[in-house]
Amino acid sequence: MLRSILHSDLNNFYASVECQVNPEIRNKPVAVCGSQSTRHGIVLAKNYIAKEYGVKTASPIWEAKSICPKLIIVKPNFPLYLKYSRMVKRIYSEYTDQIESFGIDECWLDVTGSKQLFGEGESIAWRIKERVKNELGITCSIGVSYNKIFAKLGSDMRKPDAITVITTEDIERMVFPLLCEELLYVGKATKRKLNNIAVYTIGDLANCNPKVLEGILGKWGRTLWYFANGMDNSPVHKTDYEHGIKSIGNSLTTPRDMVNDLEVKMLLLILSESIGQRLRQHGLAGKTVQITIKDSNLQTVERQSKLKFHTNTTIEIYKESFNIFQSCWDWNMNIRLLGVRVLDLLMIDEYVQLSMFMDKKHDKQERIDYCIDKIRDRFGYESVKRALILKEDIFNYNYIEEEAIHPMAFRF
Repeated sequence: MLRSILHSDLNNFYASVECQVNPEIRNKPVAVCGSQSTRHGIVLAKNYIAKEYGVKTASPIWEAKSICPKLIIVKPNFPLYLKYSRMVKRIYSEYTDQIESFGIDECWLDVTGSKQLFGEGESIAWRIKERVKNELGITCSIGVSYNKIFAKLGSDMRKPDAITVITTEDIERMVFPLLCEELLYVGKATKRKLNNIAVYTIGDLANCNPKVLEGILGKWGRTLWYFANGMDNSPVHKTDYEHGIKSIGNSLTTPRDMVNDLEVKMLLLILSESIGQRLRQHGLAGKTVQITIKDSNLQTVERQSKLKFHTNTTIEIYKESFNIFQSCWDWNMNIRLLGVRVLDLLMIDEYVQLSMFMDKKHDKQERIDYCIDKIRDRFGYESVKRALILKEDIFNYNYIEEEAIHPMAFRF
């Protein structure tokens, strides 16, 4: 029996929510943008009126304003968007418990087992679409198909406030003529490689020899061939399913270029705190630390090294990241962005090979970090700060406004 899979995509989500809660801007061009003062000044989302003027996502604010002088700029309100996202998922949950998030504004739903209660997949999609619009004041586009890939393709085909059904009989007519980059997971680099062998459409990809694709893209080439031919059997996971986390990291573009080791130390410590906290929250520890550096000419360098043992403590991640930095950077250029990532993760309740070289302070540091986590969870992130940050907060971040480093745990 073929499955019935929906992919629901909330249209222009951030901008739609802003227009819903601020009626005075609903009929005007609106863009949700990052802070210019911290060099995050790009368009994160825009409404359809702004889109008609030519405003594009990820374009700089100055460029968007030059195209649309009357554009209304709104600061992002992530707690509000999270609240709406949860309210939408509550609606989904009335039709199935198999809901898999694909970002804050997109979800797959497997409604195969709900047909006897609510009708076929298309009927359920219409119910959901109308309820989201009537109850929350925002719209969604929903793709209906027999697998996740084609359901996602359907939701992208018609926007806003639309439903698109793709059946097995529709593949050659609806899917094959589309450009290959419209298929999920075909990015710019993959598109370029496919175009080099005259694969331009999804139909070209479906009719290509999978061995040729493997030779160019590795095992992923055959996977894309399966996707193009509608042979995606991946399940829609239930709401309580947790994906295996392969790495945890964070990066930040600073309000101004960093010019010395002290500034780098401060940002690495801030990033390491965020990563350590998230590792502990998920019950994970990692053995490889990776840093990313982007200089003032936008050139990027990545380096990594392995620790002697798995860790989730802030200080150990910070020290290793700074050691990597010192070994690869000579200050020929100033630094615009820093990133830290921890890889080679395992659950802390798994068996771990202990090292005879493990620092005796490791256990003590772990207990300190867990204690700090509890304090911050109760009294907020700002309740405890590292001395290095208190010494001179050169970046002067408003964490609540930016949510760039330490996302707040909002409850509704």
